[in-house]
Amino acid sequence: MDIKASDVKALREKTGAGMMECKKALTEANSDMAEAEKILKEKGLAAVAKRAERATAEGRIFARIQDNKVAMIEVTCETDFVAKNEDFIALGEKLLDLTFAKGYRKVEKEHEDMLLELAAKIRENMSVRRLTLLDIPSGAVAKTYIHSDHKTGAVTIIKGSTAPEVETFAYDCCLHLAAFTPSYITQKDVPESYIEEQKEIFKVQMDNDEKTASKPQNVKDGILQGKIKKHLAEICFVDQMFVKDDKKTVCEKLAEIGKSVGATLSFGDIVLYILGK
Repeated sequence: MDIKASDVKALREKTGAGMMECKKALTEANSDMAEAEKILKEKGLAAVAKRAERATAEGRIFARIQDNKVAMIEVTCETDFVAKNEDFIALGEKLLDLTFAKGYRKVEKEHEDMLLELAAKIRENMSVRRLTLLDIPSGAVAKTYIHSDHKTGAVTIIKGSTAPEVETFAYDCCLHLAAFTPSYITQKDVPESYIEEQKEIFKVQMDNDEKTASKPQNVKDGILQGKIKKHLAEICFVDQMFVKDDKKTVCEKLAEIGKSVGATLSFGDIVLYILGK
């Protein structure tokens, strides 16, 4: 069968498949363009299924504030090359569009179907790993930040005032989250099991240190508590020294900003995405 070069070119532009694949599909479909497109899609989906177990260590994080909501989505793929692909980036924005339009607060089949179409075209394993959709309360501000490599994203909501200073602080908190990547927001969020495990680690370290091993038990208990306190301050967002003022903790800076605008401020939702974690 004589396949027109113009048909091969048109099919390639529409599907992104290679020239030979397009020619074979048109031959199989007796030059029926719609049928050839269906064949290529089926082959693409089969290839995606085969790749389903392959690691998706690359990807991109997307975030947006729209009306009174804020959303963040993590989309993963196999290679950094695809993560920088214009179609992949456009897909992330479309996934945000869908999330806002439907009010989805978790990954739904519509997200996966939308992703599958591009995955079939590119022939690479992809996934919508997670998403967050949050309401912005009345009288509150929300800010987002995506790091330049698009592998770290943060959302901060602060309640109590919408003053410009509060907006600036909310954005700076997003920068802080991306820079210091705290494991928890407050010490109340830290599991007791984690604290007990950390205590055991510190005890072993102290027993192996000649300076502390011989000290009385009550002294060692005090040192242990001090180590735990310091460690929690290092891993909890509100107790970390603020990224733009290392003389104050994040919580102290919040109070300072609140005083300057004449309002009692408090943190709302805080979200940190790190690609693959």
